[in-house]
Amino acid sequence: MNRIVRIALAGAAIVAASGAGAATATTTFLVTATVGANCLTTATAMAFGTYLPGNGVVNQTSTVSVRCTSGTSYTVGLTPGLFTGATVTTRRMSNGGLPLAYSLYRDAGRTLNWGVTAGTDTLAGAGAGLATIQNFTVYGQVPDSAPNQAATVGSYTDTITVNVVY
Repeated sequence: MNRIVRIALAGAAIVAASGAGAATATTTFLVTATVGANCLTTATAMAFGTYLPGNGVVNQTSTVSVRCTSGTSYTVGLTPGLFTGATVTTRRMSNGGLPLAYSLYRDAGRTLNWGVTAGTDTLAGAGAGLATIQNFTVYGQVPDSAPNQAATVGSYTDTITVNVVY
């Protein structure tokens, strides 16, 4: 009798597992996402070191790094700085309000000013994905001009903001 009960229970388990008499209803749903344009930027400091009036120009560089979503077009601009009345063509570092002139350029020959007007004095790029860093060199110069030769001894600073417009 034990054997018959075991066979009956096994048969019932097989019928229950096979879903005899069970029905299934299905549906689908849409999955969506939008990838938005995004850019991230960093920059290294530009330290001219010691300018000695009358000894010639002092050149230095900085690197602006940009990472943008793939296919995102952008421009890189540099603001005039913090000195009152400064423009992108007349930048000034300050020592307690005393000026020291300097310039920022887009080219190694230091002939193409770097400003904030797209299509005029900025650099353009296209994102290759946030994992891909695109570097731009900023070429700086403290000219050995008459106003700079009259500068007072001391430490001069300025702050430039990098504008990545996309």
